[in-house]
Amino acid sequence: MLYQIHFYVPEESLEAVKTAMFNAGAGQVGEYQQCSWQVLGQGQFKPSENATPYIGQQQQLTALNEYRVEMVCKESLLKAVLTALIEAHPYQEVAYGALPIITVDQLDS
Repeated sequence: MLYQIHFYVPEESLEAVKTAMFNAGAGQVGEYQQCSWQVLGQGQFKPSENATPYIGQQQQLTALNEYRVEMVCKESLLKAVLTALIEAHPYQEVAYGALPIITVDQLDS
């Protein structure tokens, strides 16, 4: 089974995070490698007084440009890929998700 992973990352860390995930096995679709989709948007957050923010200040709302990135991953590699994402990402708390993908081959006629 394949999973779709999505996450948010600041522009300066975009390529490093994607590369770490690709090296762990994400982004393979048939005979294609390093497949991903990304779009630039704006994220916001307010770190608590106990946070150690990479960007911004404690107790202050911060808005910044971030990329939303999506890529696929085989179930057998999911833990390694998500670990690579978290280790390569600069944020203290990484916003990400992974959803199973249902393909037409998996559906009954």
